[in-house]
Amino acid sequence: MSIMRALTAVTAALVLAGCSAGHTPEARAGAGPSPAAAPSASGPSATARPDRQHDGWRDSDIPVFGPAPAPEKITLPPGGSAPYLLRIPTKNKVAFLTIDDGFLKHPEAPKLIAAAGVPVTLFLTTDAIKDDPDYFRPMIKAGAVVESHTITHTNLRGQSYAFQKRELCGAADKLGEWYGRRPTLFRPPFGNQDATTLKAAHDCGMKAGFMWKQTVHEGKVRFQEGRRVRPGDIILMHFRKAFVKDFLSALRAIKKAGLTPALLEDYVP
Repeated sequence: MSIMRALTAVTAALVLAGCSAGHTPEARAGAGPSPAAAPSASGPSATARPDRQHDGWRDSDIPVFGPAPAPEKITLPPGGSAPYLLRIPTKNKVAFLTIDDGFLKHPEAPKLIAAAGVPVTLFLTTDAIKDDPDYFRPMIKAGAVVESHTITHTNLRGQSYAFQKRELCGAADKLGEWYGRRPTLFRPPFGNQDATTLKAAHDCGMKAGFMWKQTVHEGKVRFQEGRRVRPGDIILMHFRKAFVKDFLSALRAIKKAGLTPALLEDYVP
């Protein structure tokens, strides 16, 4: 009888040991992870984005935005001149980031624009980019749209119709040749324009020209009005040495205002 009791005790111990090791039929069938296998509440999520270090910025430096609201097409005035706008008249909570020239080609700019995943408009000067048009292709692939900023970046105001038309049409033609889309928007260098500029731009197929409400330089946002980006505002920056600081500062200003970057071209009919 004592032998039988011993065998029974051994069998029970083996059964308990097997259960504690997780070898029950339910565990083998994948009924659910044991508490030890569950992810730690304090540990990183399996889907967390990597925070990579780049030259002068990290992925986590880029503000995160939700999708932009559906665009509202603006109404352009009829006539033989292109309108010249300081901002987009919209109630949508959006702002528009534009980048000019292209003289200095910062090596981080294509990567930063792609990583940010926000729409930008590039007003490019053809003489500034003719040494390396391919530099801008990754930005276009990431969603940037190229528009016209003249051939030589000269002051158009006061120049003849023929001179201004050559600057505007020539730049648009060359940009269309390089990138497969002829620009339909323009920005006059320094924001300087006159009635002749707007007539020549219209005759070159430009739908509208654009000024700006904020500028960004050396990481500082400068406001023409108030201290906050407003819905419909156009922000100007350039391809300069401080591109990384300028781009991130512009995005932070948009984020702080509770706005989302939107594409300028989506609002022009």
